[in-house]
Amino acid sequence: MKRNWQEVKTKFSQCLCPPGNGVFTVNTAQERKAALHQTLFGQTDNIQALWLDSLDTLPQSTHKAVMLGISSDCGGGILRGANWGPLFLRSTLMEQQPNSVSFDLGDIRVIPHLLHDKYLNDATIENCQKALYQSTDAAYPVSPLSITEDICDDFYDQFPEKGIFGIGGDHSISYPLTKAFLKAKRERGIRTAIIHFDAHTDLLVERLGIDLCFGSWCTHILEYLPAPQHLIQFGIRSSGKPKAHWESTFGIKQHWANEIRERGAAAIVAQVITQLKADKVDELYVSFDIDALDASFASATGTPEYDGMTPDEALLILAELAKEFPITGADMMEIAPFTDSSLQGKVSSDNTLREGAKISAFLIDAMNK
Repeated sequence: MKRNWQEVKTKFSQCLCPPGNGVFTVNTAQERKAALHQTLFGQTDNIQALWLDSLDTLPQSTHKAVMLGISSDCGGGILRGANWGPLFLRSTLMEQQPNSVSFDLGDIRVIPHLLHDKYLNDATIENCQKALYQSTDAAYPVSPLSITEDICDDFYDQFPEKGIFGIGGDHSISYPLTKAFLKAKRERGIRTAIIHFDAHTDLLVERLGIDLCFGSWCTHILEYLPAPQHLIQFGIRSSGKPKAHWESTFGIKQHWANEIRERGAAAIVAQVITQLKADKVDELYVSFDIDALDASFASATGTPEYDGMTPDEALLILAELAKEFPITGADMMEIAPFTDSSLQGKVSSDNTLREGAKISAFLIDAMNK
């Protein structure tokens, strides 16, 4: 049964926190949080109350794109630090892409040691409910993937014509984001496809015994798609198995980075559009791992890889897809501003955030149409 808006708002107020506050700290990056709050709310104090007041305006918002930060990197496994992505990317978007505007729902409340509630015993869940909600009566989930799915389920039930633009965090977060999106669209008879940009397939069944993580989320989302070939991957280049293995095993479609270089992005996307039209796809969800871009453009990430896509190639593909199909959900994942494997320091972070903001702005604009 559909909840009324006040019930949903109450859950949002408990399970979310103001934008930029998703990483729980006492002093670390407080000046960055304050700068974000100054831009968003015009002040740096009384932010909780101002944010709660802003939730009341969501039903009347004219923006179809609704931003949600998930500051979790517990589902990653190489270099950590993507939990800072939501804070830094928001600031970069406002500074460098001020014309791309969305409604900011805030951040998922994250206990950084947790991933999904199914991995927890009852006593741990109860303890964490007390820590997050000061009560166990509401029985809200406590892990970031579980909270995200629960929030997104209610969001799509309440606002079927709007879409979530998720900012991560590691790529495990795309599992609850896409799952809620696909379930909601399927209930309405809308045929969907996931357009996935990444250096890696993310098609493991599990990693070190964990089935939901940055390397396996695609495998476990396939059952919610109308057909497996509705997962289309761009930019793959770091894989222990060849393309033929992944396509034959899972039935998905891949366009590796070397193919895009050799054949050209325009030819590749034309082929994809033909496939999507033949499959009678209605709407698209775009999941963008920043490491789809070559490490010379995006090295502030957990697993930077060379020989990747250029930002221009990625934007050309997105632009051609957006001409033919509505993009109604999207995410930007794996930007880790404090992570630097390139030895370039701030330059690495600035470059990665700049390119991530350009692509995010395109996706937000597409969702708002």
